[in-house]
Amino acid sequence: MEEEIEYRFDTQLLIEGKDLNEEAIRDYFNNNFEGDCLIAVGDPELIKIHFHTNEPWKVLEYCSSLGEIFDIVVEDMIRQANGLQG
Repeated sequence: MEEEIEYRFDTQLLIEGKDLNEEAIRDYFNNNFEGDCLIAVGDPELIKIHFHTNEPWKVLEYCSSLGEIFDIVVEDMIRQANGLQG
């Protein structure tokens, strides 16, 4: 039986900036985005984000407001579950 995927896009990136606060970033995600599997870890200069959502463009827009974003990966987990490239 195929598992239903509620949040389609596995969104990962790094944010490079100054005075980044992983707790404030986690709070913003929890209060403003629908999704799950949130990881926001790092230090004041570099934060790693991992998040499952149906609206990855909102995540990218928010994160780019905090600093420079790079190593961006957005994978479609439904395509992957069907044996296709994500």
